[in-house]
Amino acid sequence: MTPGDEHDYGESTRADEGHGYGRTRLRLPENDPYGGARKGGRSSSRSLVTVVGVVVLLIAAIAFANRGGDDSSSTSANGSTGDKPDATSTAATGTKPVESKSGTIPTGYAHDAQGAQSAAANYGIALGSADMFNTDLRHEIVNTVYAPDVAANKQSALDTAYSSATFLSNIGLDKDGSAPAGQSFVSRVIPVGTKVTASTGSKATVELWYTSLFGLSGEASTNPVSESWFTTTYQLDWVNGDWKVTDFQQKDGPVPVGRDQQASTADDMTKAVEEFGGFTYAR
Repeated sequence: MTPGDEHDYGESTRADEGHGYGRTRLRLPENDPYGGARKGGRSSSRSLVTVVGVVVLLIAAIAFANRGGDDSSSTSANGSTGDKPDATSTAATGTKPVESKSGTIPTGYAHDAQGAQSAAANYGIALGSADMFNTDLRHEIVNTVYAPDVAANKQSALDTAYSSATFLSNIGLDKDGSAPAGQSFVSRVIPVGTKVTASTGSKATVELWYTSLFGLSGEASTNPVSESWFTTTYQLDWVNGDWKVTDFQQKDGPVPVGRDQQASTADDMTKAVEEFGGFTYAR
């Protein structure tokens, strides 16, 4: 609604309903700028009715927009019918993402494709976290994320990899997996999306596309925090009432074009990683 609509400004010509066209009617402002005021409150009352009408229409529009889609059909003004848009096409699903937690890792996913995707996202976060460089925390993650029949073998292999002096030295960590004095180790996975490529009642293959932050923040760091993009394909089995990882494969990308942004200082990066927590992801 414009000011002209509310106060009938600018209606210098209008069809005279019921009497043909061609007549001209001049509408003056409610308050004459030269001192003469129009008499009567009829126009003010009409303006108030107009405002109230617009408010009522706005409330009705909001109520209609908030109505959930269903399988019924709607009838258009010309009498034709058509299906209403499905409200769930862009809305979050109603499936509860997790039922419980094992330590800091969400568990208890729904036994369907959505639950498998939620599991893949949250398990990917755990497996890509800095906690994997701590022996006790790594064992907890492996026992939570992997199926029992593969957890023992995975734990042994991961222990060998994460305790390699060469590996730890290459990424700038001490022999025990800790960061040098004055520096903070950053290893964080941020999921972008998931998709199911295969699914049966007890098995699911889920691809997780994500970006990761990895490196050491600090003035003396020779391995600054950098960004990378990967897609990991998880093989999941439904075991003891939950989705568990049995295997995975990782590949690079898809990688977006980087923007021309100035890198943050080591101090800003350290504060961001320490002050901004992660999320529980759900499909």
